[in-house]
Amino acid sequence: MPDTPEKPSEKPVERYPLTTDVDPVVTHHTLGDMSYTATTGMLPLKDEFGETEAGVFFVAYTKDGVENPSERPLMFSFNGGPGSSSVWLHLGAVGPKRVVLKPDGDMPEPPFRLEDNPQSWLQHTDLVFIDPVGTGYSRPAKKDGGKKFWGLEGDLDSVGEFIRLYLSRYKRWASPLYLVGESYGTTRAAGLSGKLIGQGIAFNGIVLVSSILNFGTARFNKGNDLPYVLFLPTYTATAWFHGKLPWAKSLEEALQEAEIFAENHYTLALTRGDRLTQEERASITAQLSRLTGLSTDYIDSTELRINIHRFCKELLRSEKRTVGRLDSRFKGIDEVAATENPEHDPSMSIIVPPYTATINDHIRRTLGYETDVPYHVFAPGELHQSWTYGDAGKGHPDTSESLREALSKNPHMRVFVASGYYDLATPYFATEYTLAHLGLDPSLRKNISTAYYPAGHMMYVDEGCLAKLQKDVANFMGA
Repeated sequence: MPDTPEKPSEKPVERYPLTTDVDPVVTHHTLGDMSYTATTGMLPLKDEFGETEAGVFFVAYTKDGVENPSERPLMFSFNGGPGSSSVWLHLGAVGPKRVVLKPDGDMPEPPFRLEDNPQSWLQHTDLVFIDPVGTGYSRPAKKDGGKKFWGLEGDLDSVGEFIRLYLSRYKRWASPLYLVGESYGTTRAAGLSGKLIGQGIAFNGIVLVSSILNFGTARFNKGNDLPYVLFLPTYTATAWFHGKLPWAKSLEEALQEAEIFAENHYTLALTRGDRLTQEERASITAQLSRLTGLSTDYIDSTELRINIHRFCKELLRSEKRTVGRLDSRFKGIDEVAATENPEHDPSMSIIVPPYTATINDHIRRTLGYETDVPYHVFAPGELHQSWTYGDAGKGHPDTSESLREALSKNPHMRVFVASGYYDLATPYFATEYTLAHLGLDPSLRKNISTAYYPAGHMMYVDEGCLAKLQKDVANFMGA
């Protein structure tokens, strides 16, 4: 038997390979008659002793031919999770390329592709897309190094430090500065506005897409009745969309009735609890049934409190279908209809494959950034297991006070809030509640403007909403 050939020695593979010492990749492109430059790379986050603790991956787009580039508006963009990369805003609405979906945002047949995005915000501002540590290609330098960044305060510190570092390295301190965040990214944006103003970084404007600043508006904890009230209008919008409200001639009519009932009779009923008489309980149950499309028996069995996951499962149970959480226009199919919660969110399932495929292709083939490290559209479980809200975790995390503080210290800053009527993750009525409870001085309330869209959490997946969002943001930045 011949001798077994000796195996070549293999260099150990680092679990968290960082390339922060490599120059970024610079490429040149066009969008219509506009030329722009893409810069793709990694910035290092270092401790006080100069040792690299993490690398933060970014993609920046800057318009060419600008007379004073350092004075052009600059917008930093990120998504939420926590644990999501910036891919959704990047390839969905804001960047110069957009994922091709069906006109209403449904998933097309693979393979998936990108196309030029004439609605890109690059027309109005340079763009920097940030992947927080643990997402995209961003990684901690050591095996257990992520815990420093995976929490409310650590996240704000690291993203804030990236912004400071980018402004310095790319000489953009003289630019008008903007933030855009989506979902938990709005939590981050509000927190950053308050944190960075204390470090001398003042923003001209903040765009909040599908906002959640006060988590008490969305956590269905026992003793917290607020979400049941604030989710109700979106339940109504969803029921209307799926033809379960024959009495409502329009979405506007349905929502008007739902909002009035939610903040009056429904709020009072939940406050009274077991003190409701049988007649009062029956009246509330009947009105909830009218507004949600659910049966009175089902509503009565929930003690008048309809959890979001139960609603997604129950509304179309007779059709053996569920409705989406991120976008309740879309239907899902479960193996078994007779369960309490949907087995997946159909509105998430239809977007993950197109966005995952196209971001990987775009970064490597179009932007020329090559690495064998996996791009985490969503961070692995390690981030979620380590994530902490610190002292805020004892109650409900809330960064709305940071936003109020930033507005008070910088009365020139303006805020634009975009909400989808079919968003069951961050309902529009909950956002309105948060904005109404900021405690802003009356002179500052005009600094906040809002807009609404007939789609879900990522309203821009719908072509009509994409165009409206771009127009609204352009007006906001030009105001």
